[in-house]
Amino acid sequence: MNFPTFDWWMALGFGAQFLFASRFFVQWIASERIGRSVVPVHFWYLSLGGGLLLLIYAIHRLDPVFILGQAGGLAIYARNLHLIHRKPRGDL
Repeated sequence: MNFPTFDWWMALGFGAQFLFASRFFVQWIASERIGRSVVPVHFWYLSLGGGLLLLIYAIHRLDPVFILGQAGGLAIYARNLHLIHRKPRGDL
């Protein structure tokens, strides 16, 4: 069996996938500590960072399915962070 030689793009892809997958461990640990299911803000930062790196990797690979999937997710992650950090507007 021949393994591919070291490639910086492959390293980026694996690193991005690790970052993206780590968000589930963050969510799991936070939920276990509280005793109920929660989504901590770190989940969204890991989603955004991992998703962005995966999008870069997907563009390099010219994979339209992967590109579309990651690009769509980035909009959701960014919107959730915006909603978390915006200043309250008060009651209308």
